[in-house]
Amino acid sequence: MTEQTATETATSIQWHLVRRPVGEPTGEDIVRVEAELPPLANGEVRVRNEFLSVDPYMRGRMNDMRSYIPPFVLGEVMTGGAVGTVVASRAEGLSVGDVVVHDLGWRDVSQADAREFRPARVPDGLPSSLALSVLGVTGFTAWIGLKLVAGLREGDVVFVSGAAGAVGSMVGQLARLMGASRVVGSAGTAEKVGLLTERYGFDAGFDYTEGGIARSLRSAAPDGIDVYFDNVGGEHLEAALRSFNDGGRAALCGAISVYNATSDPGVKYLSNVITRGLTLSGFTIVNYWSHLPAFAADMRGWLADGLITWDETVVDGIDATFDAFTGVMNGANIGKMIVRL
Repeated sequence: MTEQTATETATSIQWHLVRRPVGEPTGEDIVRVEAELPPLANGEVRVRNEFLSVDPYMRGRMNDMRSYIPPFVLGEVMTGGAVGTVVASRAEGLSVGDVVVHDLGWRDVSQADAREFRPARVPDGLPSSLALSVLGVTGFTAWIGLKLVAGLREGDVVFVSGAAGAVGSMVGQLARLMGASRVVGSAGTAEKVGLLTERYGFDAGFDYTEGGIARSLRSAAPDGIDVYFDNVGGEHLEAALRSFNDGGRAALCGAISVYNATSDPGVKYLSNVITRGLTLSGFTIVNYWSHLPAFAADMRGWLADGLITWDETVVDGIDATFDAFTGVMNGANIGKMIVRL
């Protein structure tokens, strides 16, 4: 496209939050908006998004409460990870045709200061959507949680909840690459459990909807666990607390089982933290950005060596974004849930 595009207006289809959900979000909490974008100002770029990310953490941003990231503002665009192509630029360093990643998602066209965008840097031959998953926040979260938060050691037994999801499926594979002796995971269907062992390299998996979670975990890890990577919270965390060996460590990444809860259900067996000398560490990646180059080097090497497997659940169209989000919250995805525009 030519420089003339930068002087033209454009239309952006967006999703705005208009009401704070109570319990599970519904279509009445959001509204579809067609916004007119002005000509580019100096230093701005316009990006046509190719893929949007929908993630469980976005549920917390719908609430007006203190967190590690500001809540969505009522009447404004909900934001999140996206990757797309620059279609117009009035900024040094970003040109038409460049593929970039950014956090201005939940719209088909994004326009902002060039500092909001960064090169996607996806290796040749791989889809640009990996900038949102394996090479992006998803992979980085798994790497940080195991390496720096849980301090994974050679020979550790690792338990991963929500193991067939975007982060969980990465955690299982990275745990193996980092020296775990046994990796077990939970998932919500028999199909997903099969993927854990047949595709993602887990030693064992179980369906958390069948029988007690604590009983299933004891069967899958009869000698106990040393590391727990928590994506689910609730009964999964309680089961881990009962199965930990002395000195066990938990990387608490998410608690999707209670994100729509209207009251705090609490957690049992916390006394084991004392008696077994356990460490439970909650984390968010915003405190670890300085480690991004080290992660990228590791992940690019593993990808080049064919050691990483990934899956994407793809939903098509900007109008399907909210359905994709509620699908993630209800376990409809295998691997990373993305919206393809």
